Amino acid sequence: MDIELLFKIAAVGIIVAVLNLILKKTDHDEQAVMLTVAGLVIVLMMIIPAIDDLFAEIKSVFGLW
Repeated sequence: MDIELLFKIAAVGIIVAVLNLILKKTDHDEQAVMLTVAGLVIVLMMIIPAIDDLFAEIKSVFGLW
């Protein structure tokens, strides 16, 4: 796994946390929840290629398929 991917995930997490805090302080709880879900989807989309690479590596190591 790339260290750059970890930094990107951390950056998204920090941005979402700060914006979530701001939205909750201004009584916009629904938007804060939607922002959290959007941040989760963004991170999952970033992780999917890494998981695909992991499964491909596992297949090649164990000679599957």
